[in-house]
Amino acid sequence: MMKRRICILGSTGSIGTQALQVIEEHEDLFEAYVLTAGSNAGLLIRQARRFLPCAVVIADESKYSEVREALSDMPIQVYAGSEALCQVVAMEPVDMVLTALVGFSGLRPTIAAIRARKPIALANKETLVVAGELVTALCRKHDVPLLPVDSEHSAIFQSLMGEESPIEKIILTASGGPFRTFSSDDMRNVTAAQALKHPNWDMGAKITIDSASMMNKGFEVIEAKWLFDVDADRIQVVVHPQSIVHSAVQFSDGAVKAQLGAPDMRVPIQLAMSYPVRLASSFPRIDWWDMQALTFERPDMNRFPCLEMAYEAIRLGGNAPCVVNAANEVVNLAFRQGQCGFLQMADVISECLARIEHIDTPVLEDYLETDRLTRAAASELIKLSL
Repeated sequence: MMKRRICILGSTGSIGTQALQVIEEHEDLFEAYVLTAGSNAGLLIRQARRFLPCAVVIADESKYSEVREALSDMPIQVYAGSEALCQVVAMEPVDMVLTALVGFSGLRPTIAAIRARKPIALANKETLVVAGELVTALCRKHDVPLLPVDSEHSAIFQSLMGEESPIEKIILTASGGPFRTFSSDDMRNVTAAQALKHPNWDMGAKITIDSASMMNKGFEVIEAKWLFDVDADRIQVVVHPQSIVHSAVQFSDGAVKAQLGAPDMRVPIQLAMSYPVRLASSFPRIDWWDMQALTFERPDMNRFPCLEMAYEAIRLGGNAPCVVNAANEVVNLAFRQGQCGFLQMADVISECLARIEHIDTPVLEDYLETDRLTRAAASELIKLSL
């Protein structure tokens, strides 16, 4: 395997920092060629001094001088702003773009990377949630591989390796989050601090809250639809509290192939970066003798309506998933800031889905406008409820 130069969009987040751990373990095979951050200038500076990328981008333009001055003694190009993200992904030496940005912000840079014919290691599920039809069509047009980084989609991807038979069903596993056993009444007054205590995974704040509401699993259903060209009614969510079976595929003869492993995101990150080669690693292994049981449960759509809303958005199609994503980003942040109740999040998203004009066949400009209008509507609904 030849050395690969990686552009990490979102190097200071949970996925980005773990990707750098993978690079650190295999510095003979990977190079952090471009690093980008939203506003965490301090960590971006430390990463740049450790990994010596060709270029860094700080999306928050107010932090540009801080980053530039801190790296002035080093041969590193420093850029700022969202447009710079779309430009650095197209740099000629870049061999792969790992999209680890959070939320809608990942859409335009990912599209720019695809148009530049760069292989994509996709950790930004919102790109496919918002514009799956557009993104997958662009990948086909430019012959760009889209390699999943989410542990569940990596598991499905691995279960399909070497298979030519059609998929009968995808089994998408979910931990159930910190409120799996809570009643609706119990969840009425839960706090962000409680929601951020995920039982199995170490993730960023936004995705951890989405896991608690099970909106994250709904988004993964949408992502799986586009990644594996499977209708949503053939994607079954199964709650698996131990997070050992990462997901599975059922074939037409009834056989099921699953991928198992310790809950460590570095494993799917490394596979996406090295594919088709599977590299050795020092990451944790399953302790078979320590596992007393693997259990599986039906998800409760009544207690976790966000999951049902994601299925509804798929059925509606068009810009409906974009509406759900935008509204969810607003309520997720509002909940973390104490401006919105946990159960209220689903109410706001549902109201936005009813309010925003439906577009059957949106183009990129429609997605951008839908996102803008939905964020405004969700913010107004939250203010009215205060």
